[in-house]
Amino acid sequence: MSKRKILVVDDESRMRKLLSDYLVRENYTVVEAADGEAALDVFFANGDIALVVLDVMMPKLDGWEVCREIRKLSRVPIIMLTAKAEEADELKGFDLGVDEYIGKPFSPKILMARIEAILRRSQGAEGDLLECGGICIDRGAHIVTIDGKPVDLSYKEFQLLSYFVENKGIALSREKILNQVWNYDYYGDARTIDTHVKKLRSKLGEKGDMIKTIWGMGYKLSEDSE
Repeated sequence: MSKRKILVVDDESRMRKLLSDYLVRENYTVVEAADGEAALDVFFANGDIALVVLDVMMPKLDGWEVCREIRKLSRVPIIMLTAKAEEADELKGFDLGVDEYIGKPFSPKILMARIEAILRRSQGAEGDLLECGGICIDRGAHIVTIDGKPVDLSYKEFQLLSYFVENKGIALSREKILNQVWNYDYYGDARTIDTHVKKLRSKLGEKGDMIKTIWGMGYKLSEDSE
């Protein structure tokens, strides 16, 4: 099996070396970029990048612009790194299609765990089809359709919807959703889930009403209109 390739983008050479050393140790291939323009050049020159680790504050083009350009043509998972831990920045990242958001300083081991979880999930369910109330999920092809029409979801929205459909009719606590979709070691809180659910409902249109809020607990996917 060929090594999976990770693009690490950060203007600090020490940070790039730290991340590259950890990734190479875990048997990944690493390509690097020190600014936003170089990041896009490297990304589009390599057709087999499995995941992007992207810093926000960089010269030439910042991480937001890089993410926006990548998302025009690719759904590759993106993990955003930032020294700013403000909610507005986190929400902006999710709006642009960021899949994970990690504030600096962070544990490289935690970052490695999240990278491995994302790649494991993106590759681990080939040919697995899920269906509920007109929503069809092909996890192998990473495609969602509603009544036959495709819906464009971010990686994390895709995983969240898959988890809901797998557990349709079951009330799921926010803690359980965090553990299963964001991993047990995620440092975020319920706002992350609520933000993703809000965006997911919007993208699902009328089918978004199938995601019910269980007040004081979490959410449940139900085909009932009640």
